[in-house]
Amino acid sequence: MAHRESAGIILYRRGDAGLEVLLVHPGGPFWVRRDEGAWSIPKGEFADPEPAEDAARREFAEETGIALTAPLTPLPPIAQSRAKTIHPFAAERDFDPSQLRSNLFEMEWPPRSGKKQAFPEVDRAAWFTLDCARRKIVPGQQPLLDALSERFGNAGTAPG
Repeated sequence: MAHRESAGIILYRRGDAGLEVLLVHPGGPFWVRRDEGAWSIPKGEFADPEPAEDAARREFAEETGIALTAPLTPLPPIAQSRAKTIHPFAAERDFDPSQLRSNLFEMEWPPRSGKKQAFPEVDRAAWFTLDCARRKIVPGQQPLLDALSERFGNAGTAPG
């Protein structure tokens, strides 16, 4: 199996309970009834020569409909699996999940029907405290939350 590189953005804001992160839920029929352990940061694959930061911004725009211009803070890459490495970036910005505008993908649905249907790449977005996000996020991405917390502290300020 080929190793894949992915880049994404952990959007965060400061709330009364500390850091909150924006996670997105995958669209399509396979994810409809899944919740805990199914959410993700907005991310996607890239290949050289595209820089990871450019890929992260592109994927964020494709999955949320927002062209993010805020400065990005690189976080340490993590191995989501043996086959995939994520290059994460953090950005502080508020976002109204009701403004989500995801791109679409096509797949045969129902299976073996010969019919193609379009589905949003992500069907919803929501803000979560770090504790709640740890339950919602895909298990392989939990280290991203740890890296964000280490970098900015749960209160949302950079440790001094």
